[in-house]
Amino acid sequence: MGDFRVIGLIGAGHLISHFLQLALPPLFPILRTELDVSWAALGAITSVFYGASAVAQAVAGFVVDRLGARRVLLAGMTLMGVAIALGGLASSYWMLLVVAALAGLGNSVFHPADYSMLNSSVSPRRIARAYSIHQLSGNAGWVLAPLVVGTVTHVAGWRAALMTAGGLALLGTLILATQTRGLGTPAPASAAPAVKRPGVAADLRVLLAVPIMMAFGYFALLTASTMGIQTFAVPALGLIYDAPLTLATGALTVYLFGNATGILTGGFLADRATRHDLVAAAGVTCAAALTLVLASGALPLSTIAIAMAAMGFSMGITAPSRDMLVRAATPRGSSGKVFGFVYSGLDLGSLVAPPVYGWLLDRGHPRAMFVVIAAVMFVMIVTVIQVRRRIVPAVAPAAGGS
Repeated sequence: MGDFRVIGLIGAGHLISHFLQLALPPLFPILRTELDVSWAALGAITSVFYGASAVAQAVAGFVVDRLGARRVLLAGMTLMGVAIALGGLASSYWMLLVVAALAGLGNSVFHPADYSMLNSSVSPRRIARAYSIHQLSGNAGWVLAPLVVGTVTHVAGWRAALMTAGGLALLGTLILATQTRGLGTPAPASAAPAVKRPGVAADLRVLLAVPIMMAFGYFALLTASTMGIQTFAVPALGLIYDAPLTLATGALTVYLFGNATGILTGGFLADRATRHDLVAAAGVTCAAALTLVLASGALPLSTIAIAMAAMGFSMGITAPSRDMLVRAATPRGSSGKVFGFVYSGLDLGSLVAPPVYGWLLDRGHPRAMFVVIAAVMFVMIVTVIQVRRRIVPAVAPAAGGS
């Protein structure tokens, strides 16, 4: 199977994952009235989703390496699609919590399965661009979800919207199942020399190696910083600069656009770079510096959007290089468990950081919020440098898949 077809198919699966991640949140204002619950209770639905995903993702990585990426990916996609569709039948808040937990379990398979298939199927000269397109596909899912869910809700109600979202995901799963036969499955015994599988203790030693732990920390800090921007930048800019809502939301929009542009640019750069740690560190440094500039309150209103776009681009350009560093630190045959473990850091950051930023805003400290985000970014620089510094020659070659 050719590189571009593999990248396209796996990217489509990642789009479905992110599409379903945002199927419920746009409905929160309606569900608050429909189910007579608080905003905090609705926020707990998101926490349950990401909590289940975080716990299950590291385990899913082990399953991917044992059973093969394709079958695990299709099982997770099916579970997630069915869960969201069943959300349309929920008659109580507690049923939605169960839906969120099941959907989170399904979501847990995507990163370990996707990266395992990319690492084993895409040629090394295109792998960084494959990573960038993979991430952009996920971002596209985030864009599509509110449009689809919002439109169907307007026409037929929120229950029909969830059933439609889940149904579309299941249709996409069926198409991927027919188009990915033979991709991401373990090689037959006759096609490769017999290799004794490592035990659980050996697998855990892989995950507890310093480069992998540093990568996990990087991803947790990454989400801790970006969640602050994506979730609270609009009210924070309004408080610091007295920016109108349209200007603040426009600034967030160009931040996201700049991030997408940076990811695409970073893919081409990472395929040519030899020091991925320097690319990642430089991008994060620029983003942190721009965050401190925003915190100062000294920018003219007309330049806020420019600063936000540059910040998004700076963070986006780091994404493929950071994945290349993780790939270099991954022992052959361990892509599933390693990428599953380090990407569970994203879920951890999503759980921990937003309440801290909300607490700062509740107390009237929007500038402190941006300062904390910048501080988190500076710590990220330390972790990304340590990932490369601690990679030993024995694990430096490109990681193989399942």
